[in-house]
Amino acid sequence: MKRIVIVGGVAGGMSAATRLRRLDESAEIIVVEKSGFVSYANCGLPYYIGGVITKEQDLLLQTPESLNKRFRLDVRVQSEVTDIDPSTKKVSVRNMANGDSYELAYDKLILSPGATPVVPPIEGVDRAMTLRTVEDTKKIFAAVESKPKTAAVIGGGFIGVEMAENLVHRGIKTALIEATPQVLAPLDPEMALLVSNEMLKNGVDVRLGVSAAQIGSDSITLSDGSVVPADLVILAIGVRPDTGLAKAAGLEIGSRGGIVVDENNLTSNPDIYALGDAAEKKDALDESATLVPLANIANRHGRVIADHINGRKVRHVKTIGTAIVKVFDLAVASTGWNEKRLKAANIEHRAIHTHPGSHAGYYPGAETLALKLLINPNTGEIYGAQGVGKDGVDKRIDVIATAIRAGITAPELADLELAYAPPFGSAKDPVNMLGYISENIVSGLVKTAQWHEIDEYRKQGYTLLDVRTPGECAKGMIPGFINIPVDEIRNRHHEISNKKILVTCQVGQRAHTATLLLKNLGFEPVNLDGGYHLWSNSPAQLQQKVGV
Repeated sequence: MKRIVIVGGVAGGMSAATRLRRLDESAEIIVVEKSGFVSYANCGLPYYIGGVITKEQDLLLQTPESLNKRFRLDVRVQSEVTDIDPSTKKVSVRNMANGDSYELAYDKLILSPGATPVVPPIEGVDRAMTLRTVEDTKKIFAAVESKPKTAAVIGGGFIGVEMAENLVHRGIKTALIEATPQVLAPLDPEMALLVSNEMLKNGVDVRLGVSAAQIGSDSITLSDGSVVPADLVILAIGVRPDTGLAKAAGLEIGSRGGIVVDENNLTSNPDIYALGDAAEKKDALDESATLVPLANIANRHGRVIADHINGRKVRHVKTIGTAIVKVFDLAVASTGWNEKRLKAANIEHRAIHTHPGSHAGYYPGAETLALKLLINPNTGEIYGAQGVGKDGVDKRIDVIATAIRAGITAPELADLELAYAPPFGSAKDPVNMLGYISENIVSGLVKTAQWHEIDEYRKQGYTLLDVRTPGECAKGMIPGFINIPVDEIRNRHHEISNKKILVTCQVGQRAHTATLLLKNLGFEPVNLDGGYHLWSNSPAQLQQKVGV
């Protein structure tokens, strides 16, 4: 009988344990978990603090007793693995309840230690609380129950924005402090600003481009000298792989600071596996090492390891990093690479911005989405996508994530047969529309420009043309643009002497019609992607509103 020891539970460790048991009834499976809880919904922890999830028990998925009853697992909570000896294939375990230590032999070892919160070396940081475990949640919940008047969240990532929202739900005046110029790093700046605006609208004091310099007894002094009140301080800067045991055991650590694993999640030791937040992943686009601390990937890793241990064929899957977060009334999602990363890697790309309705406009309740697709302008390969909106964001990003995994090109998005009825979508779904636009770009039918390229086109001598109605233009125009409504171009195009024209409208749809008309009339038009709407909501126009 083989013995498999798993260090750490929650998503990855427990997925490995339960899959192992389903495949092999005879194996001895021991799970060693440092905390007092082995199987819980850690992604739901902020919502318990915010009162959205009212029962703590709802977050606790399984207990050592229930896991033993159903799967005959030996689950040991409040037990810490302090050392690994690969030569003897033993781990040292300390019982945290009574201090006793013992050795545990293994045939196969699975490391699922997760990640640890990043804690910067700033004065007063000991007062800040982090959110990673059920124990952390209890501590923060107790602090919130004491009814602090003010709170500050340091860090504008997924956990940071979720915590800020939930503290506001509890009636606490909350500030969000982020050292970079934007929240939610997976997004590009113009998409992230939609999130900042939503937080501002709901009363969060968003401070971007500044860091916490000192944490006082009831306030935080920022790097720009300003002070924000903070009876309660939450630290959500990020996490790093917990690799202490792996390093001590001589396992290979990668360039990103995680444990190096192969396609089967096997480490540099043939009897030790690693998974989840502690293990490096392989990026689907360029096969570089990456860290993606997401629960679905950890669950997938657990299954892969269990199958490999039992000699089953394993599908080798690289990661594209699909994620979503709720920010007040908005859903914010992304998949694949963002434009910042594509630029840094010097990869040729083209961005497409659209602002469609979540479902048919004539059916009540349609909400405007902001979608961004990043493609190879020559081959149509999809590099990534982002979406922000109140309704329908999740299914559009999920479809695009599936397309990336399947190797479907951007123009082929137009061919997808997606479920349609007026309450749910449009006859031309937003994903289909991204496909049509991509096809126009890849085929060379149209050329597009981005909001941040307007000055460049102006310097090149392009005529700047706005084809919206005079009434729309009276409410705001991009400086330097002239107005000829799209319906008047056929009769007034002689007013334009320059053959080179940069065309805009509200979101780009009418400008597309005008662009093809002007092209047929002998001009060399370029469509401003996303139109006036995107430009007016760009970082250059809105940064003063969020304290940058």
